[in-house]
Amino acid sequence: MSTSDIQVNGAAPHPTTTTPTSSNDPDAIREDIERTREELAETVDALHAKLDVKRQAQERFARAKDQATTDAGRPRPDLVAGVVGAALLVAGLVWRRRS
Repeated sequence: MSTSDIQVNGAAPHPTTTTPTSSNDPDAIREDIERTREELAETVDALHAKLDVKRQAQERFARAKDQATTDAGRPRPDLVAGVVGAALLVAGLVWRRRS
């Protein structure tokens, strides 16, 4: 897997720019090494974010909570109505089946 294959949080992958320096110029070699280090650090950070299951679960829970509650932190009325309706439907089916 290359650096260009890794995406974090839907962000576009960072293009791979590592090209070996054909020059013997020490400054060019240092720049190439520094660029390679930066790309490696980005790759490691992306892999770490991808493998951090606890953080991903917390983010998903927070998104679900935001979608299910109003700005005041109370459950959304349409969601409550849907849950009550589903509960009544299940109760009606159970009652009808037992009759």
